[in-house]
Amino acid sequence: MLSWSKPSTMATILSNQWIAKRRPHWERLSSLLAQSDQSGLGQLSRAELQELALLYRQVAADLSVLRQDATARTYAEHVNQLLARAHHIIYSGRKTNLLTLFRFLRDEYPLVVRRQLTYVLASVLVSVAWGALGAAITIARPEFMRHFVGPAMVATMERHEMWTKSVVSVAPTASSYIMTNNLTVSFLAFAGGILFGLGTLWILYQNGMMLGVLGTACHQYGMSLALWSFVAPHGALELPAILIAGGAGLRLGHAMLFPGPLRWKDSVARGGIEATRLVSGVIPMLIIAGCLEGFFSPSSAPVWLKFTVGGLLFSLLLIWLFRPVRPSIINARLD
Repeated sequence: MLSWSKPSTMATILSNQWIAKRRPHWERLSSLLAQSDQSGLGQLSRAELQELALLYRQVAADLSVLRQDATARTYAEHVNQLLARAHHIIYSGRKTNLLTLFRFLRDEYPLVVRRQLTYVLASVLVSVAWGALGAAITIARPEFMRHFVGPAMVATMERHEMWTKSVVSVAPTASSYIMTNNLTVSFLAFAGGILFGLGTLWILYQNGMMLGVLGTACHQYGMSLALWSFVAPHGALELPAILIAGGAGLRLGHAMLFPGPLRWKDSVARGGIEATRLVSGVIPMLIIAGCLEGFFSPSSAPVWLKFTVGGLLFSLLLIWLFRPVRPSIINARLD
């Protein structure tokens, strides 16, 4: 049972009577969670499972009230930890099927991204900074380009040929390889967070520098249109997916470096759960991007069509992630 220490100054928004009335619900939720930890979720009765879901929603509402009062920070931290434990148990106990995955992607994943948007934006800023540095170095020292991308790729640019032409002849195999490679890069960007975020920063450095160097080199050889018309269709999903995975890695690294009021292992566990949920949504994005990169991007389709497809996919991505989602849909998942 959690011990609830009372802050010294509790008087602004919350009353002692409200705390006393709500605390039994928090303690009951803590008791059910302890019971689940000891004997497993399957040992809870149907009534207890329903009570667990109901308490989860009620305590979540309590947390939003507690956060409005700076003097109730101690209570808010305890309740927040309870909700994190309950969330993990409730969702780990659900059966996974195609309908469950679809509902998660449709209703829950956009909220996951918005909650972790700070880390995603940090991933974007790091990548853009490295890309700008790569472009600046390439302009100042053209030999850096040869060192970074290799002589073979430079030779194709000197002939004004795209190195992607060979993909068309082996599209099915190439598409499978591209998907695997992109999933690997995204997983490394996420898993690199376990190295206190350093592994994630390394992956973001590599991707940012590559884009900056290649973009500048193609511009110098008069191949900008060929490059970006190739990148646009699949890059509209592939690049955001890698950046989101980078955000997941930064979330994990932040949890390891800055546990705050939580114990270190609790901070890492909570950060790991949130980072895993964040990175899980990039998988369908990378599958679609891999198919486009293997079949459509290197094809002889008109340039305007490639840019149109890329713009449409990116617009749909933004609509998916930032459209309004009714809270009632999320609450229904816990019944």
